[in-house]
Amino acid sequence: MTDLSPAVAGTTAPIDKPADKPRRPHFSSGPCAKPPGWSPEKLALGSLGRSHRSKIGKARLQHAIELTRHVLRVPASHRIGIVPASDTGAVEMALWSLLGARPVTMLAWESFGQGWVTDVAKQLKLDATILTAPYGALPDLAAVDPASDVVFTWNGTTSGVRVPDGDWIRDDRDGLTICDATSAAFAQALPFDKLDVVTFSWQKVLGGEGAHGILILSPRAVERLESYTPPWPLPKIFRLTKSGKLIEGIFKGETINTPSMLAVEDYIYALEWAELQGGLPALMNRAEANAATLDAWVEKTPWIEHLAVDPATRSNTSVCLKLADAAVPGLDSDGQRALVKQIEALLDLEGAAFDIAGHRDAPPHIRIWCGATVDTEDVERLTPWLAWAFHMARSA
Repeated sequence: MTDLSPAVAGTTAPIDKPADKPRRPHFSSGPCAKPPGWSPEKLALGSLGRSHRSKIGKARLQHAIELTRHVLRVPASHRIGIVPASDTGAVEMALWSLLGARPVTMLAWESFGQGWVTDVAKQLKLDATILTAPYGALPDLAAVDPASDVVFTWNGTTSGVRVPDGDWIRDDRDGLTICDATSAAFAQALPFDKLDVVTFSWQKVLGGEGAHGILILSPRAVERLESYTPPWPLPKIFRLTKSGKLIEGIFKGETINTPSMLAVEDYIYALEWAELQGGLPALMNRAEANAATLDAWVEKTPWIEHLAVDPATRSNTSVCLKLADAAVPGLDSDGQRALVKQIEALLDLEGAAFDIAGHRDAPPHIRIWCGATVDTEDVERLTPWLAWAFHMARSA
């Protein structure tokens, strides 16, 4: 894709402003689009103004856990807990509570994975093996030592690169697998038999509200918690055991700190919507259709290309697209970032797309959320607007 027509390059004939806009122009990668048809009036409000320890409060929290298990197909052997501080809080609880018993391998190929490297190497001060890759690629998964614990993101939200499957994880591993699955859960197949810790936030594929996370523990992770005490002090919100035993209440709706019951009801609504769509397979199909629509447009558009190099590792949720070199000759990284911000601003002003600039820590790119709550028709309507905005910004 190196030949640019004059119109696309922004040098001669203008591109007409498209007539049709996405009905829901919400393409942010978190918080993400609400489920189609959502409105606050549709939320159950009986638990609001009540204690989360009340009968109704506990029941609704437990209902959210049970729906999570059903929709996500989590084995009965695994515990599911609602925890504070979104996916970040869930990951931190796992890192601070479980690591240190064995050697640890860290995988990082984008900003969130790099953040976990910082926490483990600089805060916990563990002598970790760190396997990295540049934005757009994956580290060598075959280099992971099965004797070590491994920490990784399943879907790199800020790079659009995901692990293709769990085949690289040994069944006879001695270490634990700690997987940050935000942006993957409910859109990609997670092999729970391969994953000892899974975390995610409500605000991604199901379009829930922020501030709460989900922590899923395998029996192997529970065994580690009950047999190992880390050498560092644990803040109260990280503590998963008491007197050497798992605090089972956390996984029965007894949250560590006070949850927002409004956010809980919003999550329950999204889970019930997911069930009506046909559960996990339907959610995955919706995300795949959205990503495929965007990919088809990229293939025929000379000024844009995927940040993820290998099609097998491209995300179907956080799709990251960079400007082709031939489209921006001589424009350095700062200039490209400014151009992306102009494109974002134009689309925001027109009400055609919101929040599509890539993450600030990543190379300059456009990021389009294609998760299950986005309608494929809206992705189709978005693409001519992207072309129009690129032409307008490039011609300015």
